[in-house]
Amino acid sequence: MQAILNIDTSTTVCSVALATETEVIVCKVDAEGNNHSKVISKFVKEIEEEAKQKGVEICAVALSQGPGSYTGLRIGTSFAKGFCYGKDIPLIAIPTLKIMASGVREKTDSDTLLCPMIDARRMEVYSAVYDRELNEVETVKANIIDENSFADLLTKNKICFFGNGSGKCRQVLTSNNAIFLDGVSPMATEMYKMAWEAYRSKNFVDVAYFEPFYLKEFVATVPKNKVIYG
Repeated sequence: MQAILNIDTSTTVCSVALATETEVIVCKVDAEGNNHSKVISKFVKEIEEEAKQKGVEICAVALSQGPGSYTGLRIGTSFAKGFCYGKDIPLIAIPTLKIMASGVREKTDSDTLLCPMIDARRMEVYSAVYDRELNEVETVKANIIDENSFADLLTKNKICFFGNGSGKCRQVLTSNNAIFLDGVSPMATEMYKMAWEAYRSKNFVDVAYFEPFYLKEFVATVPKNKVIYG
């Protein structure tokens, strides 16, 4: 029996899941925040042992490709590429915001649009808008949220906003058609159906040259207080 290893490290939550075409076999999650480099190897080792016991062959790795945390995406990508290279198996990249939308669509009405939001900084979020079938209504972009954001869509549609960037938008997006759903993070368990679709169509990325979808370049901060060493 074959299964795909699904990895998401795009936010503060780190999750890894092994799934066949029809079900998730095992999932490991760390929600304590920014422990990705500590837990990902441990999670995968435990999953490999369980797969071996059940006679399951890992045939590919699916990775949440971003946007999201620069550091988190780097950690996940480095691990996934190394794993694929060592096992000589293909790498699949799944858009992070689409993963989030996939996990929410069954929790909303059929006519409600889905807007996953990942926190960037201040009033900026990485967002996209999807319909029920996960078709893009608005493409992925970095949005600075104000009272006019999504105005055209909100006049005609209900939109469900969710993700770790949505909380700061509640007081700004005041339309009656704006719905907010708490506690939503991208999860590896929501990746496997899209991963298998990609696997069957051989929609793989180049293990050597793949880079995460950062959307924006990383900007290092400069300390406010300079320390002078004598």
